[in-house]
Amino acid sequence: MIGPIQNSNPQTPQFMSSLGKLMKQAAKMQQQMEQIQAQLAARTVEATSGGGAVKVVAKCDGTLGSIKIDPQALNPADAQIVEDMILTAANQALGQAKEISNAEMGKATAGFNLPGLA
Repeated sequence: MIGPIQNSNPQTPQFMSSLGKLMKQAAKMQQQMEQIQAQLAARTVEATSGGGAVKVVAKCDGTLGSIKIDPQALNPADAQIVEDMILTAANQALGQAKEISNAEMGKATAGFNLPGLA
């Protein structure tokens, strides 16, 4: 009669314990990231161009919140200039929002070297 099979790898319980800790850390990090993403969606930055003729508000989740144009800047002959001012202000606002988002997400992933979460 053959006796019970014994685990020949004494490190298995430690591995399982470490794996469990890692899973708990990952779940905690995911929860933190979800909270940060919700906060970022509510956080805004503002940029202007054309001496304030165009104002763009961007949300830190990467979307635009609003665009305001001074009515005096709406001369049909100046359409190209106004378009350029909108583009400039939008890119500035989105750039600021991305910097904030990256900084906040970096706090949640600090200590983890995970590809794609930089």
